[in-house]
This record gives sequence, C-alpha cells and structure tokens, in this order.
Amino acid sequence: MIRSRIIGTGRYAPSQVLTNDELAKRIETSDEWITSRTGIKERRVAGPDEQTSDMATNAARAALEMANTRPEDLDLIIVGTISGDMPMPACACFVQAKLGAKNAAAFDVSAACAGSLYGLSIADKFIQTGAAKRVLVIGVELLSRLLDWEDRNTCVLFGDAAGAMLIGPSDREDRGVLSTHLKSDGQLAGILNIPGGGSLNPASHEMIEQRLHKVKMNGREVYKIAVRALEEIVREALAHHKLTAEDLDHVVPHQANIRIVDTVLERLGVPREKAVLNIDRYGNTSSASVPVTLDEAVRSGRIKEGDLVAMMAIGAGMAWGSSIIRW
Repeated sequence: MIRSRIIGTGRYAPSQVLTNDELAKRIETSDEWITSRTGIKERRVAGPDEQTSDMATNAARAALEMANTRPEDLDLIIVGTISGDMPMPACACFVQAKLGAKNAAAFDVSAACAGSLYGLSIADKFIQTGAAKRVLVIGVELLSRLLDWEDRNTCVLFGDAAGAMLIGPSDREDRGVLSTHLKSDGQLAGILNIPGGGSLNPASHEMIEQRLHKVKMNGREVYKIAVRALEEIVREALAHHKLTAEDLDHVVPHQANIRIVDTVLERLGVPREKAVLNIDRYGNTSSASVPVTLDEAVRSGRIKEGDLVAMMAIGAGMAWGSSIIRW
C-alpha cells in the first residue's frame, strides 16, 4: 500500500492584532476574563481588502516552497472552510486561479474546525490509491466577518488565519500518515452554527436584523461534547495501531479553548508539554488551527523525523477527527 506523507507545511496570519484589552473597549469583558476562560490573549483580524482565498494562497505558497513543488504539479486542491469568498464557487477555485495551479481539480470541504483533518483524510485516500501525487490541503477561515461583535460569548474566541499541508507519497513504509479517523453527529447541529443565509433562513431584512447570519454557540454544550469526542477519537486512533498515549511525542490539537485542550490531555494521560499550543496568540482559527499549529512546530524544529504525532479537531456539525502520523 502506498502511504501518504506531509511533505510541506505553511501558514499565514493577517498583520492586524486584536488584543483582549482592545476588545474590552468594545464590549463588557476584560483581559482576565477572556484569558482565564479561554487561554486567548490576542487574535488576528484580516484587513478590509483581504479575502479568504488571499490568506489561503499565502499559506499554500509557503507549503509549496518548503516542498520545492510548483503549482502546476498539483493534482488536487482541497480547502476546508465555512467562510469562503462567496457561497459559490468554492474557495478552492479562487486559490487554484491565484496559484496558477492549472492542472489541479479544486473543491471545498465544510466541516468547520475539523475541516483540515477531513481534507487530510481525503488527500490520504487519493495518494493511497494512486489517483494523485500531489494534494494541497488548506484550512482557512475569515471569521471576523461572521461574528456578532456584540456577543462576548463568541467574538472573543475567534481569529483569522490560514494553514496548508502538501501531501505526497512517502518513500518509506514506516513514515507518513498512519491513519485518519472521522466522526460526526448532525443531531448536535444546534449548539454551534450560523443559522441564516441558507435555504432554512434565506437572506432577508428580517434575517439580518435578527443577526442570524452570525455565529451562534452554546459554549457549555460544545465543551461537554468536545472533551468526550476528542478523547474517544484519539484513543480510537491509537488503538488502531496498538499504540498508547505514552508513545506520542507530540499532540497538535485544535486550538479552540485551553480548558478543552487541558481536559482532553488529562483524560488521555498526555503531559501538557507534549501539546503544541498557540491559542494565546491566534485564538480559535477554526479549520486553520491544526495546520497553522503544525507548521509552527515543523518550522521551529520541534517536530523531527521519526516523531509520532497525533492531531485532533472538532467543530460545528458536530464534526470531529484525528490523525496519527509518523513524521
């Protein structure tokens, strides 16, 4: 069997930084309140002329450069996002055009914060079957334009960013993506969603006035589901390979909330120092979170060849997943 491997990573974050103290000037909150409950100190916000596909393209170029790969060598571009440039066409098509990846098919995956892992799973299958040699997986969100900036339960959490992973065949059977594991439960759709703008609540003055086109979240329910689901999906992945949490060198978690991450690590029995964390600087960047975090760990030299890495993420749907990688 052909095994896939991440051969390049990249990330992009807008230059504008929005701190907790700056947010406290807009809404009733404080740096202490946000930090103690989420672990977030600041987040990035896209500029007025910056689009989702712009961020995705910047991250993609960094991944291609790391792997010494030309855009025209790409067979497939998969973009995980729920905040594309427009409802139609796919954000991936804009990225394809901006990269000049004329030979690549391109489509989006809508799995919210788990989008990059869903994309990785698809890329893995394309490589395994020989249907593709180079697959670009991007997680990108421009959530600042989908937030209700009067709702402190959501607007303090999210940031804008993009992360990319270039997937290709591994030249060693013992290196690469060992497996991916995906789950979803549509009965939980009500606890995290954007209820307006689709066929259920189409665009109208009333929909806008009710702010149904903005992110809505039941934080307590999301927390309860997330800690249970992430623990179970990582255990499933480890058991699939007869591994234990002690075998892991690194955990690359979705940076949703430091309390969620800490609780999952504790339940798994993984020391916090094995987790790659950057939530304090980026906040929750949804589908960009895992690839942005992975790129930081790779470029800093923290993740080295032969290391065993677990990645995990959960988002609206609810949709969640994990992956085990021998770097």
